[in-house]
Amino acid sequence: MPDIEKQISIKKEINNVKEGNFASSILYSLPIGVVVFDKELNVINANSYASNFMDIKQNAEATLAVGTNEKIWGNWRKILLDVVENGRKFRFDNVNYRTSESQAFLQFTLVPLIAANGSIQGGIIMLENVTERENIKKQFANSEKFAAMGKLASKVAHELNNPIDGIMRYVNLAKRAISEKGLPKPVEYLEHATEGLKRMVQIITELLEFSRSRYSTLEDTPLDKILDDAIKFIEPAARTAEVKIEKQYQSALPKTKSSNIFHVFCNLLKNAIEAMPDGGRVTVSCDISDNNVAVIKFRDTGMGFEPANSEAIFEPFFTTKTGSRGTGLGLAICRDIVEKYGGKITAQNAPDIGSIFTVYLPLSK
Repeated sequence: MPDIEKQISIKKEINNVKEGNFASSILYSLPIGVVVFDKELNVINANSYASNFMDIKQNAEATLAVGTNEKIWGNWRKILLDVVENGRKFRFDNVNYRTSESQAFLQFTLVPLIAANGSIQGGIIMLENVTERENIKKQFANSEKFAAMGKLASKVAHELNNPIDGIMRYVNLAKRAISEKGLPKPVEYLEHATEGLKRMVQIITELLEFSRSRYSTLEDTPLDKILDDAIKFIEPAARTAEVKIEKQYQSALPKTKSSNIFHVFCNLLKNAIEAMPDGGRVTVSCDISDNNVAVIKFRDTGMGFEPANSEAIFEPFFTTKTGSRGTGLGLAICRDIVEKYGGKITAQNAPDIGSIFTVYLPLSK
């Protein structure tokens, strides 16, 4: 009997070794990156695919945090603990992961590591390099942008014709008034003409931003000044719509490029006002993280939007505005600008009423 038990024990050890080698072979043969960690978030194993694109640390949280911006993608520790404690699954698309040697856009999938008895033993980070796919998508999107310009031409002509006609009329009136002994009216007429010109410039700027994807090279400007200027610019429209704008940010904020970001803030404020036809309130807040990322929120008290449209509203020509109030380019341009700064823009319905648009903006150090 002792010999039989010994033989059984030896067979079990051999099987365990084989199973371990088999599992390791699978892990290292997978065409995706795999990082396995325990319930304390300590990394147990990682295959070579993951090591090629990630800086593997002893801890899973540190492995994700070292190459990403948590203020944009979330609190990794909280997310990982949710995986191992509650069995939650998460997916993150197009994460810009940087190491000292490389940079890649990765797709992360976080799932619990479940034993045969159903208990959670830890978690798994699965990753796929989607850099090439994202580049192809961007190239395709750019080609679509240029194709869309033809469709937009008629709308642009219509939008420009109205202010041009107004400018011509006011200029003619100014000439007539001036010839009749310098009445004060010429100043008023020229002011109207200036407003019309500003509208034309804004429309043309939007088209240039969208078609050429320009990046502003203007000097850095404090973020609070850009916000203040955007609010001042939009205040006349807010008063007309009986919308109050509340500022919840401090002065002397860090600096960033002004021109394009000013355009983003103006567009988000304008959209918020238009979402409240019966009046309301827009709250603008800004917090700066420890790693110098600005989190700017624009919260309105409107009716919100369909949750299914939280991503679609950033696509070109998608609009929820009725009639000819919008071309569907504003938010698409905003996202394009913010992404050029390495940031992100999101939309969500507020818990009570209204919507919240959040801009995550890495700032100059």
